[in-house]
Formats: sequence, structure tokens, C-alpha cells
Amino acid sequence: MFLTLAEWLAWQETLHHATIDLGLNRVREVMQALDLVQPSCPVITISGTKGKGSCAALLASLYSAAGYRVGLFTSPHLQRYNERIRINQQCISDQSLCVAFERINMARRDTSLTYFEFNTLAALLTFSTAMLDVWILEVGMGGRLDAVNVIDADVAIVSSIGLDHTEWLGNDLEAIGREKAGIMRRGQPAVFAAAQMPQSIQTVADEIGARLLRAEKEFGFDDHGSHWSWWSNSGGEKYQMDGLPAPGIAGAVQLWNAAAVLMALNLLSQRLPINRLALEQGLADVRLSGRFQRIVSEKAQDVEWILDVAHNPMSATVLAAHLRHHVNTNGTQGRTITVFGMLSDKDVVGTVNALQSVVDEWIVTGLGGMRALSEHELAMALRRGGLVVQSVAADVGSACSLALARAKPGDRILVCGSFLTVGAALTWLEQ
Repeated sequence: MFLTLAEWLAWQETLHHATIDLGLNRVREVMQALDLVQPSCPVITISGTKGKGSCAALLASLYSAAGYRVGLFTSPHLQRYNERIRINQQCISDQSLCVAFERINMARRDTSLTYFEFNTLAALLTFSTAMLDVWILEVGMGGRLDAVNVIDADVAIVSSIGLDHTEWLGNDLEAIGREKAGIMRRGQPAVFAAAQMPQSIQTVADEIGARLLRAEKEFGFDDHGSHWSWWSNSGGEKYQMDGLPAPGIAGAVQLWNAAAVLMALNLLSQRLPINRLALEQGLADVRLSGRFQRIVSEKAQDVEWILDVAHNPMSATVLAAHLRHHVNTNGTQGRTITVFGMLSDKDVVGTVNALQSVVDEWIVTGLGGMRALSEHELAMALRRGGLVVQSVAADVGSACSLALARAKPGDRILVCGSFLTVGAALTWLEQ
């Protein structure tokens, strides 16, 4: 139908009547037409407000280090759509995506699919023919009605619960927790990774008949600075691993994610055993762009860039705490100049409030797409909150140029607010 990936993606954006349309019926219909069935290898599905991308990256790194063939599906992407589907840590090619899209389009007949549903089906179709040892699936939004949930999880991970996507998931933590817990399955274990858990998570686990394991209850960690320990008492007796290396993704919250991931690995250890050497290698080697990613630009060696996809109050609170304790690579802690762009369906006020105590200058930028706020709309939102906006830019590249021009030695430039903001900044820095 189309010859290039760009043509396929542009068409998919216009095919369905709504950009977001939660539900499983359309995907199930096309799955049946494609003869896609539940895989024979283990499946780990991850939902959550913050941390699910980190959990997915940790799982892929650990299983890859152990020599397993790993399929990883994540969203959204930062720079290239191909990042969403990976086999053995390698992004899918344009050609393979086009072939998958062609098969999906033939099979769907009159069934309309959203952009994300096409994406999900392409991942499932690709994984089904790749002879994998494990599938790692990150939920796009929510859980219960997300397209990823057409596949049954052998282990479900819920990374955390916060206020985000309230228009679709509910206006309070209990409602959102219920939606995200919908990835659990009867008779299968589920892992909750954060300290604070809405009661609805336990309620759903009880209703479904899933075995819920909670951070600081059935498993946990002890931070010793240069190393950490993981423990579990889920089998009746306490088991502990000491001297583990810190995860390769920056931030104290990553120990919570890593602890949950090790619990998931433990639950699947009979089917997918991992030795200590692979465990240490996988933890140390894991990388994830856009999560407190630190870059020193060749243009200004004395100015550090920090890129983080924080786009809701929960993730912005974690980012702010990390910034308070972080000094630049040259040992200083100057001003923080922030390049900030957000989508219109996000909590701008809550996110800004969480960051304002650590930001000295705001440069707001517009983002492309129907869901994006323009630079002027975003600037008005910040000013209504009593903040001073130093500059307004039509695009991320222009905003980055302004930030660099305003930065002095020892300053840091923070880029956050959206995957779109960070992705465009990464491309600008590379160029």
C-alpha cells in the first residue's frame, strides 16, 4: 500500500476517528485474522504512571546479559519510531515495519485501528516469528483497556500510581490504580514496585485471583551507597542478595524499579534462570535515554544538559528531588535553565509546581502535533501560575539555542515536559 515507513505512519494517524480510543475488541479481531496466539515463552507486562519504561529497560538488559532472546515493546519513542520494537536490543528496521503493517492492513479488512493499535499489532506479529525466550511489553496508557492487554502476562508489574491521563483513566488514584491493575491475570503473580499503593490494586488482585507481591512487604532493597542489597520473603523465608551494582539509569527511584524487576526475575527463575554474573552485568549496563540523561555539549564544555521525559506531577517531583542533590560534571551547581514543552492533555500546573523550586529560568517551546500546546498557550499557563517566562520559542531547536546562549559557565540546561521535547533536543544536540 505504501513504500516508506513515513507514509505508513502518516496514514495511520488519520485512519481512526480518535487518536486515543481505549478498548481491546478491535485488536482482538485483527489478531484472530492474523492467527496470532498467546506465546509459549514467558510474557512480562508493565503498567504504571512512572517507571514502567525503566522497568522494561532493566528487564531487557538483564535477560540479554544472560543470553536470552528478548523482544521489547515500549512507547512512545524519542527520536525514531523504530525504537518501539526491539529484538535483542536492536531496533526493528523500516522494511520489517512496512512488511508488518502491510500484513496488518490486509487482515483488518474494515476494522479501524488507532496509531497505537497498529504499533502494538506490529510488535506482536514481529515477536511471534522471532523465536524469542521472553516478551517484555510496556503498556501505552492505563492497562485494562490498553491494546497490549490482549496478551496474557505471566508476570505483571505495576511500577507506580500517580495522576496522569485522568480524562481516560479517572480523577483519583484509586480509579487509576484499578485501570493499571487490569493487566493482572488469574493464578499469575503481580508485582507492585512503589512505596505507596492504592487499595484498588489489592482489590483487583483479589477479584482476579492474582498473587500480589508488594515493595517493602514481600520484597525490597537496602541502599548502601556504592552498592545495594535485594531481599524477598515471598517464599516464606527471607532471601537476600548483597553487593549489587547500582543500575545504569540515574536516580534513587531506580532502586525501587530494580527491586521490582528482580522480584519478577525470581518469579520466572525456573523458566529463565539468571546467574549472578549476568545479573550484575545487566544492572550495570542498562541505559535509557531521556531519564536524567546527562550530556556535556561540545559547544559548551562547562554547561551540562540534563534531559528527562518527566511530564506529570509525579515524575516532575522525582526529577526535582534529583536535581537538588546533583552537581554538574565540573563540580559546580549554577543556575538551572529549563527548556519546557508539554502536551495539552497533561497537568501543566501540577508539573510546573513540582519543578519551580529548582528552576531559575523558563524557556517554553511549542511542540508539533494535535495534542501539543503552542509556545504561547504554555507561556500563558506558566504566567497564570505566577512564574516569569524568560523566552518563548516556536520549536525545541530554537529553544535549545536560546538556552545555550543564556547559559554561563557552571549552569545546567534542563529539557523536560514531554518525550517530544526531549527527543527533539537529542536530535538538536547530535546535529
